[in-house]
Amino acid sequence: MRALIVDDDFYSRSFLEYILHPYARCDAAVNGEDAIMAFKKALEAGEPYTLIFMDLLMPVIDGPRALKEIREIESDFGIADGVGCKIVITSVLEDGEDTHNAMYLGGATSFLQKPVDENSILAELTRLGCITPGSGEKEGARGKTL
Repeated sequence: MRALIVDDDFYSRSFLEYILHPYARCDAAVNGEDAIMAFKKALEAGEPYTLIFMDLLMPVIDGPRALKEIREIESDFGIADGVGCKIVITSVLEDGEDTHNAMYLGGATSFLQKPVDENSILAELTRLGCITPGSGEKEGARGKTL
């Protein structure tokens, strides 16, 4: 699996990479513009991302706009709705308009409220079919929180 972590906060990116490392080859982007470029480049290279973790509040291009553009790129590449990259939104926002728009208008796959912990991330990845329980397990790593 190949994953892209998009967050302007260094700690958040590092935490997610630490959690995902046993399961995926991870790349990182600090804003939506970088994420869009990385996503398109990966598709063009024939090595698409299967998973993206994306914050909503970022500089340059925010999460909702980046999400919309990523879904448009998938469409341009002939990838049908629902079979493209799984995009998990991570945000401190609870029930705001941006969260609603990302989930229901932007095509996000799921949403995790920050602070997220390792168990909730792994449970969501299992629910999405990205990992199977116990695969890539890291000894002593459970319980960490972002």
